[in-house]
Amino acid sequence: MAQKLWEKTVQVNKEIERFTVGHDREMDLYLAKHDVLGSMAHITMLESINLLSSTELEILLDELKLIYSSIEQGAFVIEDGVEDVHSQVELMLTRRLGDIGKKIHSGRSRNDQVLLDLKLFTRSQIKEIVEMVEHLFNVLISQSDRYKNVLMPGYTHLQIAMPSSFGLWFGAYAESLVDDMMFLQAAFRMCNRNPLGSAAGYGSSFPLDRTMTTNLLGFDSLNYNVVYAQMGRGKMERNVSFSLASVAGTISKLAYDACLFNSQNFGFVKLPDECTTGSSIMPHKKNPDVFELIRAKCNKLQNLPQQIMMIANNLPSGYFRDLQIIKEIFLPAFQELKDCLQMATYIMDQVRVNEHVLDDERYLLIFSVEEVNRLVREGMPFRDAYKKVGIDIESGLFKHDKKVHHTHEGSIGNLCNDEISALMKQALNGFNFDAMEKAEQKLLGR
Repeated sequence: MAQKLWEKTVQVNKEIERFTVGHDREMDLYLAKHDVLGSMAHITMLESINLLSSTELEILLDELKLIYSSIEQGAFVIEDGVEDVHSQVELMLTRRLGDIGKKIHSGRSRNDQVLLDLKLFTRSQIKEIVEMVEHLFNVLISQSDRYKNVLMPGYTHLQIAMPSSFGLWFGAYAESLVDDMMFLQAAFRMCNRNPLGSAAGYGSSFPLDRTMTTNLLGFDSLNYNVVYAQMGRGKMERNVSFSLASVAGTISKLAYDACLFNSQNFGFVKLPDECTTGSSIMPHKKNPDVFELIRAKCNKLQNLPQQIMMIANNLPSGYFRDLQIIKEIFLPAFQELKDCLQMATYIMDQVRVNEHVLDDERYLLIFSVEEVNRLVREGMPFRDAYKKVGIDIESGLFKHDKKVHHTHEGSIGNLCNDEISALMKQALNGFNFDAMEKAEQKLLGR
């Protein structure tokens, strides 16, 4: 059985080991390839300050590239008795290369190693989330343009209120994603700073070149203060989770609308038959289970920041094992959100709207404000117009041609989708994904 990196002569109690390791081996598989990338950058820096020879560096880099490939192919495992991914990689190097493999840990701690792994993992996941949010945004804008002239009822208090349009409905969620994208950009910028070299939170007496590893890994800058670098554990996850929760909030509300509007009592939209499920007893049922699950999953994701805060909130500066538990809720959250984005994008692309909703006379009264405004334009004072229309409604005399004439920015007749798209493009341009990807590919020699 492999010895722990920190173990000396006394072996830990097996039950204590089981409890303290917890789900780390499982969670660390999320971080494996990022751990290898971080080690490649670290040893390249060690060679530059003469803690490794050029020959040793070349041998280690070749072996780390092989380990990276095994991770990509799904062949990498963290063996029983091995505490974490850092230990597994170092063990594999030592088995294959002997004493050379033992040299890679000079000038770092597992504390800054996992900080680095989490940041490399998180920034790559943010990139994937951003791409999927952009795809959903494009679908929503396309549907907004497609149905921009189709009216639907607008609601307040779940009471029919004023005319809306399917163009407005789709476009509203598109613009909501713009704000979410700005949140993601802020999260990415906070994440994309290099903690490597902070060691256990107090730096190293080796003359580490932290700027070099920053450039090798394509970070925007350093986490300069080594104590703050460690304090960032938990804070980074919390801040990023707020951005994920923002996206989840938009999708959850969209899912609720879709479930509501798809019901027979509303009949505003029709979900694709292949995206609904049936009942074991009622042969007519076509249930919007996908959107119901999206709603539930996204509501759970909106609780993620609070969970992280409750784990990390009362900790002083320095490292504590409490922080390990954050991995268990944070790392899987990205895939859950990506699954929701994928489903929402597919269905919103396929959904069809009822272009004759307002043929039903039950919606006639949503045009009451239009009639008040018509009378005002003809010279009647607003309060008199309001009273006249109210009396007409009470007496059953209200009539309207069900046409609207909204022209101001963001209204039924002027959706401003081009302006909303420009805002999304501006937000997307604020990410520095190219530098990140080029640096990683250069490290891997690809």
